[in-house]
Amino acid sequence: MTDASATIERIVEAPNWNQRIAQIRLIPQHHGTDEHARIFAEIARLLYLPHLAPDFAYIHEAPFYEEEFFAAAYDAATRATKGFTEISEADLTRTLQSDPRTLLVFRTILGLTREEFAQSTTLAGQPAGLPWLTPAKVDSMERYGSTASEDQARVAAKTLRIVMDGTLFGEPPPGLRSKQAKPDTAHGWESVQRYAARGVPFATFLHQRHYGGAYRQVLDATSTQRGNLIEDAVETLFDEHRVPFIRTGSKNQAEIATRFEVRVTPAPDFVVFDNAGSLKAMLECKGTNNGGTARDKALRFRTLREESIRLGGIPLFAVLSGLGWTRLNDALGPVVRDTEGRVFTLSTLHSVLEVAPFPSLVGTANNP
Repeated sequence: MTDASATIERIVEAPNWNQRIAQIRLIPQHHGTDEHARIFAEIARLLYLPHLAPDFAYIHEAPFYEEEFFAAAYDAATRATKGFTEISEADLTRTLQSDPRTLLVFRTILGLTREEFAQSTTLAGQPAGLPWLTPAKVDSMERYGSTASEDQARVAAKTLRIVMDGTLFGEPPPGLRSKQAKPDTAHGWESVQRYAARGVPFATFLHQRHYGGAYRQVLDATSTQRGNLIEDAVETLFDEHRVPFIRTGSKNQAEIATRFEVRVTPAPDFVVFDNAGSLKAMLECKGTNNGGTARDKALRFRTLREESIRLGGIPLFAVLSGLGWTRLNDALGPVVRDTEGRVFTLSTLHSVLEVAPFPSLVGTANNP
């Protein structure tokens, strides 16, 4: 039997990915199963842990939520209302018709989501015989400055007026408080005018961030992008280097089973093949910032490993993201074991192309 420390040292000092994988594959031959967990956890700590990063540290770029976009709408709103002093229903109607983007500013002042504001226009507009605004119309006005008819501008203005004067929703039941009971609207337009003229104290600004959640709106708006962050990066890499692949998704599970005889469901996130149509690799993406979730997700790689063996030893790759994978003994270590060390992160993703079978596949896809 080989000393575990010597095995770990050889793996850590391997000069390239392929030799590292070759050394990892020898572990079952040189060590009893009671040593495996410790060896793989230590390999994970030394070689893979340093490359993990918290995906909560970043947000996607979203122009609609950036300061430049909002500042332009805010400047238009303050000019048109002379610092929120000309705020009669007629004034607001004219402002919204002349520049529909200003609705973004007024709706944000109310503290309502797009859907909440649209529903509020129903409550405000019905007694006056005015049409309500759909969430899509609210979005198009704010995002694109799409034209608002006089009635559409009027119902938005009426909604703004009666929400601000506290008559649309009435007094909150015991134990609840109005969304307008916040510093900049606590006293209606008077509060708005004061903060617009004098600025917001930093403590108040931070409290409101604490109250509403930092970046909550943009995180919600880009949730699909965040969920696909790793898969999108892999797809971009494969496209740029013309590697033949299928990103499995939900629509082609049957095709994967028929074409490549992959029986595990759901299929791995990516299957990679050669020009003869033969399956050459499977790649799975997993992100989490929770250790318990990482432990549960690690079980997926055990299933995929069994499938790779059934298919004749098809290489299995993992691309991981998030600090949940810093859990070594029952999360990252087992993934290193089940992939034989083919574990990558967003920062090391390009190195996938150095590992067999990718060097022979680069440039072979038919896409332009």
